[in-house]
Amino acid sequence: MAIHTGEGSPVRFNFVDRKLIRQCVHCGLCLSSCPTYKILGSELDSPRGRVYQMRALQEGKIKVDDPDFRLHIDRCLNCRACETACPSGVQYGQLLEATRAVIPSRSGTESLLRSVVLNRVFTTPWLLGALGTGMRFYQKSGLQAVARATGLLNKLPLNLGKLEALLPPMQGGVIKAGLPEIIPARGSQRCRVALITGCVQDQFFSLTNSATARVLAMNGCEVVVPRGQVCCGALHTHGGERETARGLARRNIALFETTGADFYIINATGCGSTLKEYHYLLADDRQWAERADRFSSKVRDVSEFLASIELNRNFGEIRARVTYQDACHLIHGQKISEQPRALIQMIPGLELVEMKESDTCCGSAGIYNVTQYDLSIQLLERKIDNLTATKASLIVAGNPGCIIQIAHGIRQRGLPIEVIHPVDLLDRAYRRANK
Repeated sequence: MAIHTGEGSPVRFNFVDRKLIRQCVHCGLCLSSCPTYKILGSELDSPRGRVYQMRALQEGKIKVDDPDFRLHIDRCLNCRACETACPSGVQYGQLLEATRAVIPSRSGTESLLRSVVLNRVFTTPWLLGALGTGMRFYQKSGLQAVARATGLLNKLPLNLGKLEALLPPMQGGVIKAGLPEIIPARGSQRCRVALITGCVQDQFFSLTNSATARVLAMNGCEVVVPRGQVCCGALHTHGGERETARGLARRNIALFETTGADFYIINATGCGSTLKEYHYLLADDRQWAERADRFSSKVRDVSEFLASIELNRNFGEIRARVTYQDACHLIHGQKISEQPRALIQMIPGLELVEMKESDTCCGSAGIYNVTQYDLSIQLLERKIDNLTATKASLIVAGNPGCIIQIAHGIRQRGLPIEVIHPVDLLDRAYRRANK
């Protein structure tokens, strides 16, 4: 069925998308789970309202370049909390991504972000590496401190001054230390796994990748870190840049097929959700569909994998009160919630305290805290209120976006709270046992 844009050129949803739209019975059970509906109180900014608009678009009742339609679609976090709440099994994430793929290119900051950062830097490993090195130099050379102290950042255009404040302390030195290609298992080997290092994760949190490799090795895994990995395409998929995402997916599939690994391990939950859906992303590609399906079947979040094996429990004690943040694409996208908590509770000395609305988005959501900054901060304030109510000294989160966003909120309030990835916490406990 054709959808006519303002210029009269045809755009088409495929049959699967039409079928998915009709699964929504507009019952409204998703409303209370939607972060933007909670804040804005508008039906058009709820999952039900957005699905209604998608159907109107499909039926030619509204145009794809309608600014109001774009506004409500762009405001969506794609957190997929509505999927967890939906009794009809509506695959809202797939609908949203298909819809964003047919919306014409944006203007201003988002257009620059898409054309330069997403479609150039994130698709070119050496450019991504250069960006990471430049950002680490900016922080560790003292330039960041000078820029903030002089107030120069407040004079930058395109909201860049506020966005700079989101930068977390980047792990490692100016020159990022890489992992060896093969890391042998400690003790008897039980399996061979390939580590997906990610892009933001690798550039911002390289020490977390190192900790992941050590924890896997401590649990009998030979860890392969294949050279030539590229961005998984999560940011592109969520933002509607599907052709770019498909190209990245093909490159990763071809590379990881050569590793001979039993499982592909990822420690960034937003990436993991996309990697597990490569089979959907490439479903219409006859040459790659079957390969994508095999690839996705081997992907495991690191907490999911570790909770599925007989874990080495030679932990040292960590005495702390801790709370856990459910990353959206882990709990709602991958349906993983209990496994990270079970791992945390294995560490002696830790007291796990649940926080209110742990499964509500913190406002990071890929590039949402860049493109929808004000809404993002409102969501963050609500999250920090819930976190501080637990009186925890450690916040555990499994996604780099969550860690960056929540750490920003904590810095803004001057709170003495550490935000840490679950695998870093496990690695810390193993190290304490071996002192």
